[in-house]
Amino acid sequence: QVQLVESGGGSVQAGGSLRLSCTVSGHTYSTLGWFRQAPGKEREFVAVISWSTILSYYADSVKGRFAISRDNAKNTMYLQMDSLNVEDTAVYYCAADTKIGRTTQNLSDYDVWGQGTRVTVSS
Repeated sequence: QVQLVESGGGSVQAGGSLRLSCTVSGHTYSTLGWFRQAPGKEREFVAVISWSTILSYYADSVKGRFAISRDNAKNTMYLQMDSLNVEDTAVYYCAADTKIGRTTQNLSDYDVWGQGTRVTVSS
């Protein structure tokens, strides 16, 4: 069974950077994604990366600023976040889609979730 643990959240000023990590244990042949939930809003897709790392997709709101990567040897996924703005303030979750063979942006396709890590961007 897959377990996910996020780390790396914190507070940063607008324009700054943070790197989130997601450590994976259990079934590691999964597509992994990052999602976020801002106060009073629904959880939304941020980025996804396939197990092979060949495929990755981003939400339009983070394209060019965020970079998703994974190191399967370390069972860890990363989200490098640059040029942060106040709209990026949210709890960030990593998630695993354990059904092999797809790279999906749909929240409902992910069956394992981490506990979340909070990112706060101040102006």
